[in-house]
Amino acid sequence: MEYVYAAMMLHSADKKIDEKAVSSVLDAAGVKADDARVKALVASLASVDIGEAMSQAIAAPSAAAPAAAGGASDAPAAEAAEEEEEEEEDTSFEGLGSLFG
Repeated sequence: MEYVYAAMMLHSADKKIDEKAVSSVLDAAGVKADDARVKALVASLASVDIGEAMSQAIAAPSAAAPAAAGGASDAPAAEAAEEEEEEEEDTSFEGLGSLFG
């Protein structure tokens, strides 16, 4: 997870996310960087709009919370919201999926 956090920090600082930068952030945090994992992270993020992915990840839990709090009477609406959310996740995070496998 620290690899993803390093990339998020670089993105927030408007720095280029490359192998050297990610390794430097990890080293500064006291994490021994695995070159293969760093390379895989950078390759996976090459086609991802990190800002958009982060905004969708932040918005997703708040959109699901009202459906969950509604109780049994809102069950069909909650199921529809879950299906819609699953479809969005499938297309939004294609490059990020390989980071957690």
